[in-house]
Amino acid sequence: MSFKNIVRELGDAIGNMSRRGIEGKHWRNCTRSHIAPDVAPSESISEGQWAHLPPELLLDIIRRVEESETSWPARTVVVYCASVCKPWRDITKEIVKTPEECGRLTFPISLKQPGPRDSPIQCYIKRDRATSTFRLYFGLTPSEDESDKLLLAAKKTRRATSTEFLISLVADDFSRASSTYVGKLRSNFLGTKFTMYDSQPPSDEAFQANHSRSSRRFHTKQVSPRLPACNYNIATMSYELNVLRTRGPRRMNCSMHYIPISSIQEGGTAPTPKSFPQSSEEILPLSSPSMKGKSISDTICKDSLVLINKSPRWHEQLQCWCLNFKGRVTVASVKNFQLVASVDPSQNVPAADQNKVILQFGKIGQDIFTMDYRYPLSAYQAFAICLSSFDTKPACE
Repeated sequence: MSFKNIVRELGDAIGNMSRRGIEGKHWRNCTRSHIAPDVAPSESISEGQWAHLPPELLLDIIRRVEESETSWPARTVVVYCASVCKPWRDITKEIVKTPEECGRLTFPISLKQPGPRDSPIQCYIKRDRATSTFRLYFGLTPSEDESDKLLLAAKKTRRATSTEFLISLVADDFSRASSTYVGKLRSNFLGTKFTMYDSQPPSDEAFQANHSRSSRRFHTKQVSPRLPACNYNIATMSYELNVLRTRGPRRMNCSMHYIPISSIQEGGTAPTPKSFPQSSEEILPLSSPSMKGKSISDTICKDSLVLINKSPRWHEQLQCWCLNFKGRVTVASVKNFQLVASVDPSQNVPAADQNKVILQFGKIGQDIFTMDYRYPLSAYQAFAICLSSFDTKPACE
C-alpha cells in the first residue's frame, strides 16, 4: 500500500481534517527534500494540521509506511515522513532501526552506523576520471533510469606530499565548511599508508567524554565557515611495499582504532553514533592547532579490529590470482580485494567469524566497481577503505 493510500485511509478517521487540505498544502511540504536533515527543524514547522495528529494514529501511519517501503527509490517516502514536522520526525526516528537491525539505509547518520551482521549491504562506486570524483550508490548495479540512491561522494586532490579524498553527502560540494562534509582520507608521499578521518567522534559516548575537543559543524549558520573542520583519526590503512617486484597481489592492512575485535563475535558491539552533533554547545572551535586530527586516546580500543586481505589462490590454467566474489566482481583488477579480520589465536575467535568477509570490493566495468560491506564497518568506513585502492601505488605493485 502506497503512502498516499495510507494517509487517505487513516485520514477518513479524522473528522475535523479535510482530505484535500492534507494532500494539498501539507503533502507538498513533506516532499520538498529528499534527505531529512539530522538537525532538528525549526519550531515553526511543527505547527499545522499534520503536527496535531493523535500520537497513536501518527505512530500507526509511520509504522505502516516503514513496513511497506523497503527499498529505494520508494523508501524516500519514509524520509518524507521525517520532514513533515517535529512530531513526525521524532516518531519516525523512533520506529526506523539502525542498519545493523534492519539492513536498510534511511537517514544520513545511517552511513556512519555499522551494517547488518547476517548479509552485506550491496553498493557500487562510479569513478569519473575527468573530475577525479567517486560516487557511492546503494544497489546491486547501475540502473538505466538513474533512480539509484546516492550515498556518498568523494573528490580526489593531489598535493605536493600527499593525496586527499574529501568525502561528502552530495556530489557538488566538498568544502570542509559545508554541512554535508563527513570526513576525509589522506595518503603519505608514497601512497602506501592512508589515514581515515571522521568529522565527528566515533560514538556518542566518545563525544560526551571528549566534549571540549569537539569542533565539527553540521549547521554552517551556527559558527563561522572560516573555522577548519575537526577531523578525528579513526583508522589507518597500510599497503605492503613490494620493492623486489615479486609476483602477487597487493597486501593491505586496515587498523580500525575504535572498533574492538570482539565486535565480530556473537554479542560483540561496535560504536554506533545516533546523530550528528547539532546543538550550539556541541559545536566548539578548535582551541589550538594541535587538536586538529587528534585521536580520542581514552576511547581507543586496546584490542582494535585489524582487517587484512583474504589470501587468493593461484589458478594455473588462467595464470592469475583468484578469489570467490560470488558473482559480484567480473573484471580482473589489481584493485579487487576481500577483507577479513586478522585474529590472534589467544583471542579465541571462532573460525567462522575469522573467515567472514567484512568488506568486498571489485571491478565490474569501465569505471564501475561493487562494494559490499557488513558489521562492524559502516558505509563511510567501507567507502574510505575502497578509495585508498584508487590511489597510485608504484611501490606496492
